[in-house]
Amino acid sequence: MNKIRILIADDHVLILKGIQSTLQLVDNLEIIGEATNGVEAVEKALFLKPDILLIDITMPRLSGIEACRQITSQNREIKVIALSQHEDEAYVYQIIKAGASGYLLKNSTREELVTAIKTVLSGEKYFSPQVSDRLINDLFSKKDREQSSVEQDVHLTQRELQIIRMIAEDLTNQEISERLSISLRTTETHRRNIMLKLKVNSVVALVRYAFKHDLINPDTH
Repeated sequence: MNKIRILIADDHVLILKGIQSTLQLVDNLEIIGEATNGVEAVEKALFLKPDILLIDITMPRLSGIEACRQITSQNREIKVIALSQHEDEAYVYQIIKAGASGYLLKNSTREELVTAIKTVLSGEKYFSPQVSDRLINDLFSKKDREQSSVEQDVHLTQRELQIIRMIAEDLTNQEISERLSISLRTTETHRRNIMLKLKVNSVVALVRYAFKHDLINPDTH
């Protein structure tokens, strides 16, 4: 029986090595490589062609969400499972939309991780129980939220839309500044103005707004 070939991508070396050590104890799994940033994850995934890519959402140089999008658009045979500390459904929606087949929290057990790997290899989706609960709650409360919310006509500039998408990808202000070739102060000003316009006071609320209004996909605006 062929072993399941796994690539692990996480910028925290201790976490990366911990996952690697955990999975090496499972007989039919083989760790074929590791990556510590999003660009490296894309390059290694497309070159090594693993069965499974385990990737963190928050990655330097390229977010796990965008890395997943690039990988799955070029090779649908590679199954991606997100490993994250974020439980919020907005992040789950984003990486699933990018092509991921599963979403696990970093406190998951080895047994759950192995179950997730086997599940997505069979062509199904897998979510940590906590994540599943949040998705179900969000599904049932969506109608109530829509009815109770008062929609406002908010004008966002193209630059602000760019920054919203990058915030949703979990990029830092410094990373946004470098990608757009603008100063850190300018990025911070844009971010503050966006929060004021949308009347939100947290990144999670901003990501929720962006997803709800389909601001994430640049092709739609």
